Amino acid sequence: MKKQFAKLNSEEISLLLKAPILVSVLASSSDHEINNDGKAEAIRLAHLKTFTADPLLLSYYEEVSKNFQKHFEETAKKYSPFDKVKIGDLKKEIDKVNDVIAKLDTEFAQTLHHSLSEYARHVKKAGRSLLDDFIFPIPIRGLTD
Repeated sequence: MKKQFAKLNSEEISLLLKAPILVSVLASSSDHEINNDGKAEAIRLAHLKTFTADPLLLSYYEEVSKNFQKHFEETAKKYSPFDKVKIGDLKKEIDKVNDVIAKLDTEFAQTLHHSLSEYARHVKKAGRSLLDDFIFPIPIRGLTD
């Protein structure tokens, strides 16, 4: 992981290590609060990723998982109550993550971006209710995104 982060400063590295947390908080937030199922899935996936991630990302996810739950709760508190302004601020921080990912070597950047996208999808899916799946079995852009 040190090789991939060689071009980054300490602030960028810190932000990159927070990426799964930021994505998880955004994916598990709804109705101005954190969905407990989404939170539980985010924490479970953070630990699972240390064993199942692409080999290129294993050391990254090992580092991320060290204090994941603590940082998740701190981040959720920072952006609570998840109104329009706070969600906008959270999305801006995620945009900064994308800027940092763009500085990484292509293979690592693409692998990480894909992994974070899948991670967000799983967390978001955990927060959906059975009723959502029944009424909207196919994702509808703008309603389920």
